Amino acid sequence: MAPVNEGQLIFGLIVGIFLLLIMILKTKIHPFPALIISAAAIGIIGGLPPSSVISSITKGFGGTLGSIGIIIGFGIMMGRIFEISGAAETMARTFIKILGKGKEELALAITGFVVSIPIFCDSGFVVLFPLAKAISKNTKKSIISLGVSLALGLVITHSLVPPTPGPVGVAGIFEVSVGSMILWGIVLAIPMLFVGLAYARWLGKKYYQIPDETGEGWIRTTPSKGTYTDLGKADKNLPSPFVSFAPIIVPIILILLQNVSKLLNITGAFKEVISFLGSPVIAVGIGLLIAIYGLGRKTNRKEFLSELEKGIKSAGIIIFVTGAGGALGMVLRDSGIGNVIAESISKTSIPAILLPFIIATLVRFVQGSGTVAMITAASISAPIIANLDVNPLFAALAASIGSLFFSYFNDSYFWVVNRMMGIEDTKEQIKFWSVTTTLVWATGLAELLIISAIF
Repeated sequence: MAPVNEGQLIFGLIVGIFLLLIMILKTKIHPFPALIISAAAIGIIGGLPPSSVISSITKGFGGTLGSIGIIIGFGIMMGRIFEISGAAETMARTFIKILGKGKEELALAITGFVVSIPIFCDSGFVVLFPLAKAISKNTKKSIISLGVSLALGLVITHSLVPPTPGPVGVAGIFEVSVGSMILWGIVLAIPMLFVGLAYARWLGKKYYQIPDETGEGWIRTTPSKGTYTDLGKADKNLPSPFVSFAPIIVPIILILLQNVSKLLNITGAFKEVISFLGSPVIAVGIGLLIAIYGLGRKTNRKEFLSELEKGIKSAGIIIFVTGAGGALGMVLRDSGIGNVIAESISKTSIPAILLPFIIATLVRFVQGSGTVAMITAASISAPIIANLDVNPLFAALAASIGSLFFSYFNDSYFWVVNRMMGIEDTKEQIKFWSVTTTLVWATGLAELLIISAIF
């Protein structure tokens, strides 16, 4: 490839990113073609031959989806099964029963934390919110603390832990192990969860709101201890806790075993078996089979397949956006612009780990979608990080954490959470949810700096 002018490359990058933001924010163009158009613009304006630009786009698109496309599809299908089978409600009731009276916020947060690994947080909140409302009515706890706790648990793992599409896509773009992303994502997510949970409980004490007698409206009043009553027996048609948790727990165990076998340098036939079963594609596939045969037994075959197809349709959008992000990243990598920016960053005092974090934060604030924010940040920063002394796994986590920043009006989840809790005042909407996500984001930043300094 012929050498290109560094100044021209930088100019091409600036124009391309500007075009990307304009297309996403001001036009009707979907993020998928917007990312492809932006990649082409950066390459052409930057001085690359058209044939090289096309080659980079196709190579980046195919290479990224080759590693993570199957996992995204399996994960979304599994999440759909969780919704229609009642497994998500079983998990919530299980945690409430285990943790006992007075720990309802924690139970809902943990439920969201687990359920959102395969389910989109919007869907998870809609499915589980009636249970939070029932808890509020029967225990006289504010729906604010209960609802925010549930939403919090859902959004954290949605942003950090595969096989949720965003984190899987980021892992593919940075070329890091999905298994490592799962394990480190869970480790970083736990402190973030407890910081947000503390804020949710404080909100519940200051803003006391419970369902009215009809169950259709809300009463804003002063805290009342009320009478604690049991939630009642679960629907007998709900699946058992063992069957409900198995599709998530089994893949995580298999992936964990594969990583442990690598650390211990285990050899022989056992290693081959564990390496195969613990590869993310196979492990998540096994989880999907467990979900199909364990949770789908009581559902009509035709109806069941129809519901799975709905999940596949939603997976398509995420897969295309992720692949387009990989295409943009490959153009940046092949053009050499990553080297140029890396050299510039290395001369400043800015920690390189913050580059994907800052980009994701800015994109999130501007356009609202956490998934688009983290994939865009990964696409732009991966070629740069490759030339700096930064662990790509931590860079991938940085892009994911940055996508949590200040959820507000341009984020659909902001409206789902606030509207279902009956919050209509704008200031309260921001205080209840935007501030919560920002606290979690700040906690994640602190964790990033700590692990980056240690490792």
